[in-house]
Amino acid sequence: MAGDDDTILLDNIDGVLAVTLNRPHRKNAITTPMWAELAEVFSGARGNPDIRAVLISGAEGDFCSGADLAPDTRSDRPPVHQLTAMANVSDAALALHRLDCPTLAAVDGVAVGAGMNLALHCDLVVCSDRARFSEIFARRGLTIDFGGSWILPRLVGMQKAKELALLADIIEAETAREMGLVNRVVPHGELMEFAWSWARRLASGPPLAIQMTKRLLTNSLSSTLDEALENEGMAQTVNFGTRDTVEAITAWQERRDPHFEGR
Repeated sequence: MAGDDDTILLDNIDGVLAVTLNRPHRKNAITTPMWAELAEVFSGARGNPDIRAVLISGAEGDFCSGADLAPDTRSDRPPVHQLTAMANVSDAALALHRLDCPTLAAVDGVAVGAGMNLALHCDLVVCSDRARFSEIFARRGLTIDFGGSWILPRLVGMQKAKELALLADIIEAETAREMGLVNRVVPHGELMEFAWSWARRLASGPPLAIQMTKRLLTNSLSSTLDEALENEGMAQTVNFGTRDTVEAITAWQERRDPHFEGR
């Protein structure tokens, strides 16, 4: 499945749904129809047993330059009101956040504006040594969106989040790693190989246990310790009733790699 004019490329390989933004002539800037399609793609992946991880990247040397602010003179679609356009952006952010399977962003080149926040809303972020990040909104006379006001303080703290959003500086890859915005920085030529190695590891893990662990961590910032412990206990009880936990223990005893089925 792909979007209009193949602006979004999709491929499911070894349980990994690869989502590639494909507008390299615009540094993979996202149009209003693309936001709607991303929301559909992420919503469709939720609960799909054939999708155990999602890998998001951009085509031909850049991740995403954010929302495309240039008027689309080639489209025969009627103009979309700005409130509708922003609803599409928000729907895509929520659909990505609500994905039960783990998500991974592979960032090369620019990841700015909503493109930066698209990456940050993934569970893991790896980038090349030539990646550049910016909450560039203020330079365009805009306010932060795609959930950036929610995710940034959680990743870097409030003061650093304000610095990134209000000054809109360009952040190099190593600085982003030091801030905790990305998990790994790798040489440019090794980015996709490394990203796929992580994506396949995520996809080969026990789906139910990984999904519940992701949910526990995501909810932890709004939970008390009592609530977290209770939720952990319920999740672990579910695990001990699955075939995957039996398989993991059996494989450990037999000194072999486990094969998880998600049940």
